[in-house]
Amino acid sequence: MLNRRQKHILLKFFSLFSVVRGYNVLIIVIAQYLTSVYILANNKPLKQVVFDLNLFMIVLASALTIAGGYIINNFYDSEKDLINRPIKSRLDRLVSQNTKLSFYFVLNFLAAVMASYVSFKAVVFFSIYIFGIWFYSHKLKKQPFIGNLTSAILTITPFFAIFMYYKNFETVIFVHAMFLFLIISMRELTKDLENIKGDLAQNYKTIPITYGEKASKLMLTILSVLTLIPTYLLLFKFEVGHMYLYFYLSTLLLLGFLVLLWRSKTKTHYLILHNVLKFIIVLGVFSILLIDITIVLNRI
Repeated sequence: MLNRRQKHILLKFFSLFSVVRGYNVLIIVIAQYLTSVYILANNKPLKQVVFDLNLFMIVLASALTIAGGYIINNFYDSEKDLINRPIKSRLDRLVSQNTKLSFYFVLNFLAAVMASYVSFKAVVFFSIYIFGIWFYSHKLKKQPFIGNLTSAILTITPFFAIFMYYKNFETVIFVHAMFLFLIISMRELTKDLENIKGDLAQNYKTIPITYGEKASKLMLTILSVLTLIPTYLLLFKFEVGHMYLYFYLSTLLLLGFLVLLWRSKTKTHYLILHNVLKFIIVLGVFSILLIDITIVLNRI
């Protein structure tokens, strides 16, 4: 049995884990490595990629920066989250704001240290990334369009870091990135629909608040249709192995998403839609393994 002090420490740990969205950070780390092995450095021996210390430092710097980003985002959204996510907000508040800010600065400092191992350019890159996350959380998040666009760009930035490291400029990589960017943009707009109540209370000028739910649904429909472009290209113009199964499934899921979207009226409905898009993103990460399992087997 745990004593009171041990329970308190455990609760603090879970609170901090909730604030930094540890599960999301882990998914991004896995995605960066799978992207490196299967797409960006698919011509290199597996061990050379997996045990590349420079890549490890880039991935670690990305993870630390993202975790810090979640902290600063939580800091600025604390009042809004009391309305939109009351249960999670109560857990997050077990750690004081001062502790969160201190941890935020520590994480960003460590990210810069990790980046410095790679190169000065990496330090500059992550410094700009850290500033971009802060500026988004502090200012841009409250603005329609630019807030959504900035959030989507910041989400895919960790992949841009390893893209620049490997300097692989194959067209298929940009098509994959286009598909991911569109899905993430849809998720951001769906989150705005889900959080209308809290955003309105805190005077956030999001797309649903500024232009209405119907206009937001129309934008989501357009974004869904646009995903068909990279999907078609990846299915019929490029070799993606058995990952074609993922793109067919994601198309079906997006069709179901649209049907439910135009029937949605409550926060619960939008939460379901948000989870559908999260499922598509997470499934896409692990579906990279389907591109060609022999890539791993032949490169061990």
